[in-house]
Amino acid sequence: MLARTGASGDLDRLVHQLAHTTDSAGTVIPADAWRDDEALYLQFDLPGMDRSSIELVTQQDTLTLTAERPSPVPPGARPVLTERPTGRFTRRLTLSDALDTDAAKAAYDNGVLTLRIPLAAHAKPRKIPLSGGATKQLTA
Repeated sequence: MLARTGASGDLDRLVHQLAHTTDSAGTVIPADAWRDDEALYLQFDLPGMDRSSIELVTQQDTLTLTAERPSPVPPGARPVLTERPTGRFTRRLTLSDALDTDAAKAAYDNGVLTLRIPLAAHAKPRKIPLSGGATKQLTA
């Protein structure tokens, strides 16, 4: 969910960011995003990344993901084929204030990082109770 107002606008903007974000080497970290009535969910593909190299930071309205995949080629060896990107990767997303980033949770399993960011209390749907006078009956 992003700075634009309205849930559908937030998701549209997030999808645009996810589709158009690359690191300095032009590599995109593949991601999926969805939400329900309770939270926003993000999944990032980070195969071959050591858990200790993954860092998630929220600062104001920005989520920054960084991770590193070292080269598998030993020092002194001559690479014959290198198609898999290596090095440090960064992904930044702008989040809306409708998310409670203090309560975010992340898990990394089988090369997939899953992030759950709950909706802030003020952004959740709520019923508004009715008050007023007594009901009136019609008489003939």
